[in-house]
Amino acid sequence: MKGTRKTGLIFFPAFDWAISPTHPEREERLLYTQDQVFEEGLLDFDNITEFKPGLATIEDINRIHVCVPDAQSVITESHLISAGGAITAADVVMQGKVDNAFALVRPPGHHAMRIVHGARGFCNINIEAIMIEHIRKKYGHRRVAVVDTDCHHGDGTQDIYWHDPDTLYISIHQDGRTLYPGSGFIEEFGGPNALGYTINIPLPPHTSQEGFLYTLDNLILPILDDYKPDLIINSAGQDNHYTDPITNMNFTAQGYAILNEKLSPHIAVLEGGYSIESALPYVNAGIILAMAGIDYSSVMEPDYDPEAIRQSPQITRYIEQEVKEIYQLWKDRGTKKAEITEGAGYLRRRRGIYYDTDNIEEDQIETIRICEDCGGLLTIDSRASTGNRVFAVIIPGQSCPACRKKGEQFFESIDRGTYDHVYFQDRDRDIYQVK
Repeated sequence: MKGTRKTGLIFFPAFDWAISPTHPEREERLLYTQDQVFEEGLLDFDNITEFKPGLATIEDINRIHVCVPDAQSVITESHLISAGGAITAADVVMQGKVDNAFALVRPPGHHAMRIVHGARGFCNINIEAIMIEHIRKKYGHRRVAVVDTDCHHGDGTQDIYWHDPDTLYISIHQDGRTLYPGSGFIEEFGGPNALGYTINIPLPPHTSQEGFLYTLDNLILPILDDYKPDLIINSAGQDNHYTDPITNMNFTAQGYAILNEKLSPHIAVLEGGYSIESALPYVNAGIILAMAGIDYSSVMEPDYDPEAIRQSPQITRYIEQEVKEIYQLWKDRGTKKAEITEGAGYLRRRRGIYYDTDNIEEDQIETIRICEDCGGLLTIDSRASTGNRVFAVIIPGQSCPACRKKGEQFFESIDRGTYDHVYFQDRDRDIYQVK
């Protein structure tokens, strides 16, 4: 049997990192998958190659995050290797060594937001965002689509790219009214300079393969056809599986494989998934075979019973209606900006952010310059229950001269005063300064 695509695999189970010995986010998550890959002989296929993960740097983190007080204080070496594994996946694809790559790494990252006071949702730093900005720095600007298939809304990735029209973020997840982090609703649609480039698809509990694939065929793939990204990234959470102990969905290993075959991501990066023995080995094997263009029809869980996990007719009707509504929002995205901005030069929003893993509360005031030419100058005033208060000036990628000039003037003029630190981040010029 021969595959049709060259696929790279990067493993990093992080043997020495776990939140606690019994926590669902622990090293066994990937050990069973690694065993399955070896036992099934997947690395014997000529078109599947394993690569060792590299090591991300502090500069890679500072390119997209503002860590308080600094990156070293919020990470371990395992976080650098996990992000480094995602970067390795990107490098082997961008250098043409393979057609696509799957980074099976942990700790995960999609709940880590731009400002980092600690860990939330088991995530300290956002490994996909670090990888995307590495790609843009090393290989030039790319228009990127992130399709997040984790059962939990990827509120961290959404936050980082909320104002970036060159990064389309699509999250398909269990309805936030029934699951952490309690966000990811349809009306969360992107910042004023990037309206429509955040797409949330909350699905009802007990959605099965039928509902996921209907949403893929009738919403996600048509939006991607319209957007025409240079790269598609799958933020590959696997906790939609019907055996996952902390979620309530009914997706399957076959469903994940079909989804990846149709989505055809350039890079997949593992996120959540906590059914360590009953789901992850099968789901990951299915995804790897699908990415490599190898028949995956025999990949099936031992207890698979389609009738036992079939979604109800009510769920089918709900999803069909929701898909119509979201696709109409996407088509109307160009008409919404004037309604929201009402001619203002800047817009401000205030948010409370909870770091559940580290029990930290953050009060954040974000101000965005309304701009027709780029994502807009962004400033963030952040105060945490740790006692830290910081201010960040962020120049967006592909910034216009006006937003850059105003940002530089802002950083020069701001008095450190009541702040513990003032940060300046310029993604285009790869500048990160602290005072």
